This record gives sequence, C-alpha cells and structure tokens, in this order.
Amino acid sequence: MVFATFIDMKTTTNRHTSSSASLKGLSAMGLLIAVGIVFGDIGTSPLYVMKAITGVNPGFDADYIIGAVSCVIWVLTLQTTLKYVIIALRADNNGEGGILALFSLIKNLPKKRLYLVGAIGAAALIADGVITPAITVTSAIEGLSIITPRVPVTPIVVLIIIGIFILQQNGTGKIGRMFGPFMLAWFLMLGVLGACNIHYAPHILSAFNPWYAIRLLSTYPEWFLILGAVFLCTTGAEALYSDLGHCGRWNISISWIFVKISLIVNYLGQGAWLIGTGGIKGVNPFYSIMPAWFMPIGVAMSAGAAIIASQALLSGSFTIFSEAINLDFWPKLRIKYPSNEKGQLYIPAINWTLLAGCLITVFLFRDSSHMEAAYGLAITITMLMTTVLLAIYLRHKGQSLWICISFLVFFGVLEAIFFAANAVKFTHGGWFTLLIAGMVAIVMIIWYNSTRIRDSHIEFSSVDSKLALIRDLKNDNEVPRYASNIVYFSRSANPRKLENKLLYSIVSRQPKRADHYWIIHIERSDDPWRLDYKVDELIEDTMFFVTITMGFRVEPKISLYLRQVVEDLVKDGEVDITSSYPSLRRHGVAGDFRFVVINRLFSAESSCTRKDTMLLRMHDRLRHIGISDLKSMGLDTSGVVMESVPLIISTSHRRRIRRSDQSAEA
Repeated sequence: MVFATFIDMKTTTNRHTSSSASLKGLSAMGLLIAVGIVFGDIGTSPLYVMKAITGVNPGFDADYIIGAVSCVIWVLTLQTTLKYVIIALRADNNGEGGILALFSLIKNLPKKRLYLVGAIGAAALIADGVITPAITVTSAIEGLSIITPRVPVTPIVVLIIIGIFILQQNGTGKIGRMFGPFMLAWFLMLGVLGACNIHYAPHILSAFNPWYAIRLLSTYPEWFLILGAVFLCTTGAEALYSDLGHCGRWNISISWIFVKISLIVNYLGQGAWLIGTGGIKGVNPFYSIMPAWFMPIGVAMSAGAAIIASQALLSGSFTIFSEAINLDFWPKLRIKYPSNEKGQLYIPAINWTLLAGCLITVFLFRDSSHMEAAYGLAITITMLMTTVLLAIYLRHKGQSLWICISFLVFFGVLEAIFFAANAVKFTHGGWFTLLIAGMVAIVMIIWYNSTRIRDSHIEFSSVDSKLALIRDLKNDNEVPRYASNIVYFSRSANPRKLENKLLYSIVSRQPKRADHYWIIHIERSDDPWRLDYKVDELIEDTMFFVTITMGFRVEPKISLYLRQVVEDLVKDGEVDITSSYPSLRRHGVAGDFRFVVINRLFSAESSCTRKDTMLLRMHDRLRHIGISDLKSMGLDTSGVVMESVPLIISTSHRRRIRRSDQSAEA
C-alpha cells in the first residue's frame, strides 16, 4: 500500500510537471491561458482610469484628453512593456517570478538590509490585493446604475465579493479553464468598443506622440493628480511578473502585444468619445461608449472580468504568503492544496482576512471614485522595491555598472514621481492601503529578524563523542524501548554537528532507546519546485542523517517524504525497519515511528540586548497567529511528542554564586 502510494505520487508529480512545462512553452494554449490569468488586473483598468482622469479636471478640453491618453500610452509602454515584460520577466527563479522569488535569488548577497526591500515590497502587494477586488467589482456593478438607476450597488458588490472568497476553498482548476476564452472575449470587446468610437474625434490618434503628454504635465498645475489617475492603468504590471511561473515568459510576452493593443484602442475610444460629446457628468466613460442595446452584455462582461481579476490577485496573495513562510518572513500557516494543479494552493487564514479587508474597503469608501484615492499608492511602493531588487540582480548577473545605475535611476525616478503623485491622495484614502501594508511589513520584518536571532543562538556539538553512547543505549535492555524509530528535526546542515538540546533529549532527558534514530534536516532551495534527499549513515543500521531539500513552493509533507526515503533504503537493503519485538518480527510487522519535536521558548533568564529581547518576545506572540511546527510539516499528530526547552540567550558575563560557608571558614 505504501509503495503504491509512492508510485502514484511520482506518476502524478511527473504528469503535472510535464503539463506545467508544456504550458510554459510558447503555444496557442499557453497564450490563451496567459490572457486568462495574467492580465486580469491590468485588463480591468479601463473600467476606472478615464473616469479618474476626468474626475481630476471635470472642465476638460480636447488637449487635456489627448495629453492624458498619451500619458496612458507611454506609461503602459515604459512601465509595463519595458520594465516588466522585457526586463523583469527575464529575472526568473527557475521559471518563477514575483518580488519574493526575485528576492530569493539575491538574498545571500552581502547586503544586510536587502530583506527590508523584499518585505516592504511584498507587504505593499498584499495591500493592493485587498483594494483590487473591491474597486474592480464595484466599478463593474456601477454600470447597472445606468440601466437601472435605483439598483443597490453596495449589496450586490458585497455578495459577489463574498462569493469570490468562498470559491477559493474549492480550488479554481475547473473554473480557471474558462478564464482564457472569457478574457479573450473581454479584450476583443475592449478593442472593438474603442475602435467604434474613435470617429468622434479622429485626432485622438495624435496621443501616440509623447509631446502631448509632456505638454499636459507642464501646463496643468494639477499634474500630480493627473499622474496619480494615469498610474492606475499599470497597477497590474506587478501581478503580471508574479504570474510568470504559471505561463512562462514567451506566452506572457506575446499575449501582451494583443492585450496592450486592446487596452490602448479602448482608451483612445473613450478619449475620442469624451472630446466629441463633452462627456456626461457622473457617468463612467467606459460604459458611455457602449450602444444602449449592448449595455446589459457589457455590464455582465465587466462583472465577469472583475471576478477573474480578483481571483487572479487572490491566488497571487496565497503564493506570496506561501513564499514568505518559506523565506522566514511570516509565521507558519495552514496551507491547503484544493486541486492537483501545480501552484494551486489555498490558505484559509489569509483568505478570510483578505475578505474582511475587502468588505471594510467597500463599506468604508462605498463607490469606486472614492476607492480610486486609496488605490495605487501601495503598489507604487512594490514597484520601487522591485526596481531596487532588479538593479541588484542585473549587477549580480554581470551587467555593467552604468546599465544597472541607468535602470535604477530611470525607473526609480519615474516611480518616485508616481509615488509622490499618489501620496497627494493620502488623506483621501491612501492612508488605508498604507496602513495595511505597514502592518504586514512590520510582522514580516519582526519575524525575519527574530528568527535570525533565535537561529544564531542555537548551540551545536560534535556528534562523534556521543555515537558510542547512543550505540550502547540501543543495546541496553535495562532501558525501556521508547519507540522502534525516533525522528528528530535538526537545523544543522552538517551531519557531524547536532544541537545540544537534541543530543540531550536522546541521552539525558528520559533516555530514549530505539532501534533507529532518524535526524531530518530540511534545506530550502532557491529552485521553487526542487524536492530531493540524501542520507548520511552516522551509526551503521542505527542512526541516519537525512537532508531533504525542498523548493520554496513545495508542499511540506515531511511524514510522506520520510516514508518514501525509508522505502528507498529498505528496497536497497540499507536498513531493516521490521520490529525488533520477537512476536511482531515473526509476522514481518514494521516498527513504529515517533517524532520528537523540540520547542524552544524564550527564557526570562536571558541577558541580551533590549532590542533582541523585544524581538524575541514579539516572536513568541506572533507565533499564535500561525500554526505549530508539527502541523506545518504535515506530521501525524498521533505519533508526535513535543518537548519544550528554554531558549536562554546570554550576551553578557554572568556572576557566579559563591559558597558562603567555605568563605567564612577560610
């Protein structure tokens, strides 16, 4: 039965790996899937961008609209096409993208504060994940008010958002297959609607000339506000990079050509309609360019696109937290894998927390025009952090210093301007996303630093001096057998050095006699999907050191992986796990396995710096928002023993107590 499970898992894994690889290669199916799951966020931006631009200057004229559309075209070209599609997609971590995947590529460089860049960028992206479902769904449903003015927008938005989040726990594998065709129809609709309205003002095509963008920003005193509105057209660019692992660089790059054309044509159509008609006060130009007979279809399509955009961003949020956990940025959380699709995961705690955040956003801001003020500020921070990491990565990969500096200065200045433009909206709603990003970033930074402090104070000893003792313990019939097989977890990558507390647990703290001792060390790999092991035999047929190397996107099912390791060793004749009890051995019954997990609790007896004390106390408090080590490693709790030991950190000389009676006699 065990071997059948092992074979089935290998077959399934190979099938999924080959399937994933085929989707990442350039193909018609890969292009369709890229259109469906990569461009949902940026693809719904026409719902609110032109509405936000006209909201800055309700008394607009033709020059204003042409200049604004020109800004949109060149922001999509420079920010999305050049930075993300052409440059960032090449900075992949074994095919995976996103700010934390990028951070993992350079985290070992001798730059002490680099983790701050990764943490702040990831936290800002999470904040964007809270506001995006709210603004996209609200903008889509507001189209109903054109058909039926008295429609209750907020209740409908709330119901749709709740439905989106409930859907997550069942997986989106089957529904995801419909994303491609639907979003293909959506982008075709955007392009056709835009093209059909250019006749209102054909000279809108002059927006391709960047001079009109420059003139607009140099003429209007409210150019900061204009840039803040224009920036909304590129907010999905970071999500585009994060989805690299799902579709591959070439599928995303080629499909972006079609997506970009559709977006630009739609913006041109909205701009031409605004110039030709003067617009209708209080009416979103996105819906105004639709024929009356098409309005119900357009609203339905908008709602569907908003749902897909929200779904894609939620999946991205789950991936970010999964990576953050494996990179020591976040306490361990319960992760579910609702489907067999590679990369499909679901984190219940994050799902319901994001739902609460989205509902608060809807009730706090009510309509999309107010949400626009909260939208965009956080994502500019993520883009700035990505720019910094990309510049360091390019230099690390051998690019010349002047190219890296030019890249950093150009996009850094551009995004700093966007940040300043969006910062003007701080009091109008920008504070909300910065509050969310700030809270997430604080947790990440505290957890990262406190984990490093804890790990740095683990004491290791040579195992060689204990091997003879452990061998004698195994053969000592006077000591009751604790289990046939005892499994420990070690943070040491060196088989010859183990934690003092681990060795103490075996030989001193209720001596644990066993037939076999298994020491497992989990090594995290920068290769996202790597999964392999190696075994060092410390005592023949008695003590084994197993190093399991896992990528930061691999599901940590340690019980299953250890079972497969043992099966391999048994098959190769390297170990016999048949029970040593005569009655059980006669019938070929395998010995039992018991896991011993050592839980180190920060001790009040520690004498370390005030900063370290605060971080370690915060670490102990933050552990409560996560799950225990045994649950996070997929261990069967019925065979696990938790041993709590004090973590005593001493950075100063301690006084030693003196015996007073001997001193007096002397």
